[in-house]
Amino acid sequence: MEKVEKQRSSVRQRADEIKEYRCKNLIAVIEEPRDIKNIGTIIRNVNALGVEKAYVIDPKKALPDDWQDMRETRSLSKTSVSAIKWSFVKRFDSTEDCIAHLEQNRFVSIVTSPHVKGAKNAVLDDVDYTTYTKLAVWFGNEAIGISDRAVEHSELCVSIPMFGMIESLNLGTTSGIVLYEVTKQRREYQRQYKWKSKRGLKDE
Repeated sequence: MEKVEKQRSSVRQRADEIKEYRCKNLIAVIEEPRDIKNIGTIIRNVNALGVEKAYVIDPKKALPDDWQDMRETRSLSKTSVSAIKWSFVKRFDSTEDCIAHLEQNRFVSIVTSPHVKGAKNAVLDDVDYTTYTKLAVWFGNEAIGISDRAVEHSELCVSIPMFGMIESLNLGTTSGIVLYEVTKQRREYQRQYKWKSKRGLKDE
């Protein structure tokens, strides 16, 4: 019993320590992934990098509707290294449903692709991701990439610069690289904003 209490105390302490480093109003969207292992990998990236939420567009209903049920899904727990237990994940039946939900909640969407697809296109590290108060970053299907529907409703299409003969990366790697850059910028902005807010209160 004492050992269990120590473990719970350690978990609570860790949760408190990382709370201020989480990126608020940042969502990673996975559009129709074919392999549940890739969902687990991205959820692991989401959790490790401090992304607030993950949305999964899942028309085949491979995932449970309820997040609590997802936490008990063994395949997700295993591939995410239990990150599913500490990350909020919401599933949608279609791209249209997810877009409607995001727009209703005033989120701006950007999509990722190795090819030029959007009305506006940019290389990953040339973009300032702190200009969007509420941001959703989309990752497409392993085989066909991001859908035209998602691109049409996005503010920007972002690509990772490639310098080799291979011009694409797998879904897990892509999400890790993109989310690292986005969270790095937004975390630094949050830190500066918090410092300025505290300073303002002291000046008053």
